[in-house]
Amino acid sequence: MDLPVADPGTDRGEGPLLQCPYCDSEAMHKLAQLLLPGLAAVCVDGTTGDLFRKPSVVAVDLRKEMVDYITQRSDTFIADALIESEANQETENEMPEDPFEIVSIFMDDFSSTKRNIIGHVSGWLLSDSREDKIDDFVQEMEMTRFWPLDRREAIAEVLLKNVDLKTKFHCPEKYENEERLADHKEQCSFRPVSCPNDGCRAKVSVRCMQDHDAACPFKVLQCEQNCEKRLIRRDMDRHCVTVCSMRPMKCPFGCDSSFPERDLEKHCLEFLQAHLLKVLKVIHKKGHSEEELKELAQKLEKYDEHGKLAKARDARPLTNVVKDLEAKMNGEPS
Repeated sequence: MDLPVADPGTDRGEGPLLQCPYCDSEAMHKLAQLLLPGLAAVCVDGTTGDLFRKPSVVAVDLRKEMVDYITQRSDTFIADALIESEANQETENEMPEDPFEIVSIFMDDFSSTKRNIIGHVSGWLLSDSREDKIDDFVQEMEMTRFWPLDRREAIAEVLLKNVDLKTKFHCPEKYENEERLADHKEQCSFRPVSCPNDGCRAKVSVRCMQDHDAACPFKVLQCEQNCEKRLIRRDMDRHCVTVCSMRPMKCPFGCDSSFPERDLEKHCLEFLQAHLLKVLKVIHKKGHSEEELKELAQKLEKYDEHGKLAKARDARPLTNVVKDLEAKMNGEPS
């Protein structure tokens, strides 16, 4: 594994170089999301089978212990990785480079030290009951704001910078004075900017803005089914399924046609004879040939002075209109 070599900078006798503080905000947020279920797992595994302790009772102490542990591990990670890399030069074993995988390993290692006798049983570790209890405790901590996201993100930022070997998720630049650092920060690709979409309160690194915009739930988009509406992304699915005039539908009379909902009136008018024939076959199940029913359908359409047949939008109202028209036709003298 190729490890980064720290840039000592220019030695001008001006003290330590100043590190750019910016990192990938999306990666930091993702890493912060790992911490809550990680803590929940530690609390559940450490209290399973204990009648006198619940996860919530030990959460405060274990949170501090876990943060101290993974922070200390992250502080020495690059040095430890370098030592292990040199010791295993002739083997294929490599240290992971993904920050999320690295921090997950730290949390698993910490969790293993806190498991009670039941927590060490492999059947328990792989059970659905364990996963359900972890999920339940995560929800409980979220509802009580036991460990707010902003506090987890502050810890995640430190962890990310410590274990990001390839500097993919944080800015590695260093400068000898505040003025040069300030100039860099104004155009650093990791600098945070607010999402421009109305309603979105996310702050994202400049380099991640395109990806964020492509998934932002508050981005205003043209309807995916090409109706005239423009709406935010998070409302798109509901709009397309429930109210979009262009949502696809099948003919309510049972013919094989499919069309946008807004074209239902046009379809009913164009295929009125076919729909009439289907309805007449149900009304007159016996005693009429297909040719006779086609002729009757034509007569009904001519007799329908007010266009009620074409206004019917499914089989039941069309059937009622047909019966009314037939009754009037049969009641008139020939």
